[in-house]
Amino acid sequence: MGRLRRLSGDEVCAILFRHGFIEVRRQGSHIVMQLRSEGGTVTVPVPGHAELRTGTLLAIIRQSGIPRSAFEA
Repeated sequence: MGRLRRLSGDEVCAILFRHGFIEVRRQGSHIVMQLRSEGGTVTVPVPGHAELRTGTLLAIIRQSGIPRSAFEA
């Protein structure tokens, strides 16, 4: 397992977008990304901060179902 990069909220949204998520809305400092499929909908809120904390990034990875390697250095 590699080391997680320090990512901003916009960088995380770009990674999610490349994996099929779309931006549904922005409210305050949070961006809500969503992936719709026949099996259901996955919704992931992303803080629009300059640098996300490691725990927040891990929660986004878990919720999105995207492989951790997409977020590693």
